[in-house]
Amino acid sequence: MPIHLQPEELARLAHADELRLRLPIPSRPVSSDEFMPAPQSRQQRSFEARTLAYGREFARHQGLTRRRFFQTAAGMAAAFLAMNDTWGPLFAVSRAEAATPERAAERAAGLSGQFIMDMHTHFLHDQTRLAGFIRSREAVGRAGWNPALAGKPQSLEDLKYANYFKEVFLDSDTKVALISGSASHDPVDWFLSNDQKRDARARINATAGGTRRAFSHLIFTPGVPGALERFERELVELAPDSIKGYTIGDNTNKPMARWPWRMDDEKLAYPYYERALKAGIRNVCVHKGLFPPHTEQQFPHLLPYCRVDDVARAARDWPQLNFIIYHSGYRYAAGGRTEDAWAQAQASGRVDWVSDLAEIPARHGVSNVYGDLGQIFAQSTMADPHLAAFMMGTLIRGLGVERVVWGTDAIWTGSPQWQIEALRRLEIPEDMQRRHGFQPLGAADGPVKNAIFGGNNARLYGYTEAQRQALAGDLLSVARRAYQKAGTSRSNLAYGFVARESAG
Repeated sequence: MPIHLQPEELARLAHADELRLRLPIPSRPVSSDEFMPAPQSRQQRSFEARTLAYGREFARHQGLTRRRFFQTAAGMAAAFLAMNDTWGPLFAVSRAEAATPERAAERAAGLSGQFIMDMHTHFLHDQTRLAGFIRSREAVGRAGWNPALAGKPQSLEDLKYANYFKEVFLDSDTKVALISGSASHDPVDWFLSNDQKRDARARINATAGGTRRAFSHLIFTPGVPGALERFERELVELAPDSIKGYTIGDNTNKPMARWPWRMDDEKLAYPYYERALKAGIRNVCVHKGLFPPHTEQQFPHLLPYCRVDDVARAARDWPQLNFIIYHSGYRYAAGGRTEDAWAQAQASGRVDWVSDLAEIPARHGVSNVYGDLGQIFAQSTMADPHLAAFMMGTLIRGLGVERVVWGTDAIWTGSPQWQIEALRRLEIPEDMQRRHGFQPLGAADGPVKNAIFGGNNARLYGYTEAQRQALAGDLLSVARRAYQKAGTSRSNLAYGFVARESAG
């Protein structure tokens, strides 16, 4: 994998998992080596300082180290107190919850059984050469920017199966997860091959004792020579639960993206839809967005493939299929500026390309377009929760609450528990509701959030109530209870790079 960052850029980065803070909620943007993460904003710096102050205060009173406190339910509550102190009262949390471990633990236990079906997760295969993470860490050590890395062999173990299983199934309330992936021009640069996703699905379900804990994608690559024939074969051999494509072609190695495609391309895309439907697969997941202006400047020829203006016709032409748009088309992640998105929302009541996606049902009379959250929720929540609230309101108003689906893009930003807690606690401010006609999100386990967390995905993937009930007594549940009883807790780590300097 090419290193896209230059030495002078690497000099301004630190590795996210080396931060000593280990806060329950990330306090700065995290990136791979494909783009520069945005600097920590003034508000994020304030949030970080307030979280640390709460950590010192409450940890001392509870007889814990600060790191251990941040691994508890009370520590998570303290982080949301700091969020409210920084951005205003968007999250349902009280000081008593942070100060009283029993109260926080009781709340966490009461919500731990909530059905959460995360249909957007990732890890890397054992032979990956996506060594930008490794080579960049080694370069940092050689240059002396981080003496702790000098001469130290680096690895990607945190981004592989074992840590994925821990972060998703043991350290979060996630009950079911879909193993996703990303294709590239060279098969070794795929996150996971289609076979490896199938095998991981089988491994997790076997570990659970036969319940259905894991699903898997079949990645499809229109335009690539021989890909359609391989797709037909893999539909039979791998029995995927859904298919997923990247219209950008090669998201991992953008300079080598030779086969971008549009969702409404009758020659390139439609044959894949036809064969998927014939095989009994109705869910077509498509990566969109994550293409901010500075990326557009580097790769202007790819911009038309990252927008969502090809979704409506595909949905209209294929009413039997469900088109699940990953990241809901949000443009400003992957090195973009949240400030630009929020300024756009305040000035026009719109955000690229989220608003365009949300308007498709009304404009085109279709009901088979869905918005996956992914980075739209992860990045906006940590950067400015007002934007997160605005985009949640936009999606629900336009697509309908029954077509907004839970996905976290874990494990890039660590265990998805902080994202789960963020949605449980988030409410759209009343003035924003009035101004834009948004409905409230309601209680942590109310009908809106229950639908988004799991009900909608369960309907899409045919996950039955009986299957849900079986999870409570399976081997994975037994293992998680033993894990928690032993006092093992979240690492609160993220995986990638963060900017050393702050903005503002």
